[in-house]
Amino acid sequence: MRTLRLILHLLSAVMLMWPSAQAQDIHFSQVDIDPILSNPSYTGFFDGSGRFGLAYRNQWASVTNAFQTLAASAEVALTRRRYQRDGLNIGVYLYRDVEGELRYGTNLASASLSYFVAVSGDRHFISIGLEGGYGQLGFDLTEARFEESGDDIASRRVIFPTIGAGMAWFYNPSDNFYTKVGIAAHNINRPNISFMGLDDTYREPRFNVYWRSELRQWATFSLLPIVAAQHQHNYNELLMGMDAKWYISESRTLRLAFTAGLYYRWRDALMLPLSVEYNAFIFALCYDANLSKLTPASKSVGSFELQTVYLINPQKTVKRKALPCPII
Repeated sequence: MRTLRLILHLLSAVMLMWPSAQAQDIHFSQVDIDPILSNPSYTGFFDGSGRFGLAYRNQWASVTNAFQTLAASAEVALTRRRYQRDGLNIGVYLYRDVEGELRYGTNLASASLSYFVAVSGDRHFISIGLEGGYGQLGFDLTEARFEESGDDIASRRVIFPTIGAGMAWFYNPSDNFYTKVGIAAHNINRPNISFMGLDDTYREPRFNVYWRSELRQWATFSLLPIVAAQHQHNYNELLMGMDAKWYISESRTLRLAFTAGLYYRWRDALMLPLSVEYNAFIFALCYDANLSKLTPASKSVGSFELQTVYLINPQKTVKRKALPCPII
């Protein structure tokens, strides 16, 4: 029995330290297609009265049973006060993340509340957000083989609460330029996730920082640099990249734009993101080419990622706003 307990402790430790699993919190390369998934302060901070998103990620299918992540989100505006230049918003997201033969993974449901307000006129905005939810961490021993019985395992499912917070700043000095910065902290309550019922394994806090800008000096073309970083326990991630965006149509009846980019996740992967904006829809695809030490086994096959977002009542105007903001 000691051997079995040791194996389970090692499994928990590896899952916490392994990059894709220690970030059992959600992990997508296209961090700003559906930003509520990474920062609660972006809840409701968009052009429109509602937003719905779906995301799917399949990782390392060439090595073993693929790491798979599925997420869904919904956000609505509770208030929009044009003259006070502020708004209150609510959102929810669900995700499921599973991996390996034992189907080790997480199910999580979280709700978020955000408030944004204009400062120094209508070109600076600050948003703050809070999130809270419950998750279930577990595995399936159907495919496992033990020399001894595993009946003394305390539980194959662990339910835990999680709390997070975030803040974002947005600056739009002209219709040709914007910049935005967000910072968030997740699992700040450091919930216990031990399968043995002991106080020895925790879901460590995860911190992320995000910066995105758009520079449009041409009639139909703009450049959008991006930097995103996150830290969780012994794991650090840094993503840098650039998108090029073509505005094909911005009329009242047709909004159509195409975006292509190139990202690099430090010592891990090269990413090729593509997206299309068609009226109220955003369709996004990203391929990660693996560059890590797993390359000999993965043959550089990393992950495929699909995301779809739908906006309710997006602003319909010929005059362009660099970043459609709820009350500009």
